[in-house]
Amino acid sequence: MWIALVLFYGICKGIREVGKKEALKTSSTFEVLLIYSAISFLFVLPDFKNAMGLEAKYYGYIGIKSSVIFLAWIFSFIAIKKLPISLYGVLDLSRVLFASFSGLIILHETMNLLQWTGLALVCIGLISLKFSKKKTCESSEKTQKPQTAFVILAFASCALNGISGLLDKILMRQINSSQLQFWYMLFIVLLYTAYSIITKQNIRIVKTLKNPWVWLISILFVISDRALFIANGMEGSRITVMTMLKQSGTLVTILAGKFIYKEESILHKLICAAIIVTGILFGVLFKDEFTI
Repeated sequence: MWIALVLFYGICKGIREVGKKEALKTSSTFEVLLIYSAISFLFVLPDFKNAMGLEAKYYGYIGIKSSVIFLAWIFSFIAIKKLPISLYGVLDLSRVLFASFSGLIILHETMNLLQWTGLALVCIGLISLKFSKKKTCESSEKTQKPQTAFVILAFASCALNGISGLLDKILMRQINSSQLQFWYMLFIVLLYTAYSIITKQNIRIVKTLKNPWVWLISILFVISDRALFIANGMEGSRITVMTMLKQSGTLVTILAGKFIYKEESILHKLICAAIIVTGILFGVLFKDEFTI
């Protein structure tokens, strides 16, 4: 059952990325972010009784996590709007790189030779993305620099998600999943609301609520996270297998790039993704505590 739940999480994550790209076709980035987070919070609101009873200091810690996610989502939504979905899906695998370095630097975790080999494979796979066949036409050259900026934003989002994952690891030692999910979603809604007011964003609430893709990504976000929480708590669940199954979302985005958006260099991206996933496999097989 826990294997099915984690696989469900990975597939939902891939579908969410496609849903975000579609939602952004008719709504602005901050319209989607605000309404998406608000709807998601409404889905976790019935669980508020289980979220009560936190010590005061943990509200501050969750506030820090929420601020990190606030920025991570802005960067990721901007990047996914402009980048090919198949490329974004592979870039998203880089979060394992940032999770590893944060564990090394902050938690003082250690890595053996095989784990360093795995990390090197992750780097090789990401670097290899740069060497796909480029069009020689002038229009391709003109779009190369702007695309680089969005790739940087995608990496920045992954780095922030790595920090968020590290905070999750620390917080989950003291609080439960209902408390963490409820409060960080509430803080995120407040952050996006405050930002929209301060910057005078034009939020078309009714129009965005009519965007079916916003509802889809909100529902998938809540139920996939809950599925992952349940899987983590099941007896016999293995972090090594779970880490691998989470990467199924990348296959979804690459296939969506091929069959929905008719993107190019799909085989090249699949090879790069395979190299990165092999590196992740090295990491999770040779250290039970390695997490993403």
